[in-house]
Amino acid sequence: MLEAQGLDCERSGRTLFRGLTFSVAGGDLVRVAGPNGSGKTSLLRILCGLLAPTQGEVRWRGTPILRLAEEYSRDLVYIGHASALKDDLTPYENLDIACRLASVQVEREALVRALDALAVPALPVRKLSQGQRRRAALARLLLSRGVPHWLLDEPFAALDAAAASHVEELIARHLKAGGSVVYTTHQQAALDSGARVIDLAVN
Repeated sequence: MLEAQGLDCERSGRTLFRGLTFSVAGGDLVRVAGPNGSGKTSLLRILCGLLAPTQGEVRWRGTPILRLAEEYSRDLVYIGHASALKDDLTPYENLDIACRLASVQVEREALVRALDALAVPALPVRKLSQGQRRRAALARLLLSRGVPHWLLDEPFAALDAAAASHVEELIARHLKAGGSVVYTTHQQAALDSGARVIDLAVN
């Protein structure tokens, strides 16, 4: 279980949210809502350990994530709003590096199948459209079915209807298998109706 206890976040002298407390268990789908600038991305970065809260702490299975370090990162997939792909590499090379950094052992054929499933062309990333870049980043979800916790910042941004539907199916399958997902989105998605909402606009 992921637990957020009394989280405060201040950026550039401005308070984004204060005293945020919630938990996420296996099978839970949680959508973080709020207008631009309300702290949605900051919250996800705090939950994955990339940003320290001003106050409070995040725990994974009862232990603060700062103590767990790599142990927590192995149980987590974080896909940020920016695709975080290196322009001079191919999608395959980017995905291979991402899996290696996450200590995920993946065969070449599985990497190729994941990219093919999301119709990602084998071109240098700098030649891809924004939608293709997004699909290249999201291909990691196809290789992360055994990773229990997913944090997804705007996973549907720049996707066409077919790709968005495929990602929704991946999320639904992950939840059915007992995984948990926390995500943000500005776009309507079919899975929104089943999500618990944390609205930062009212925090």
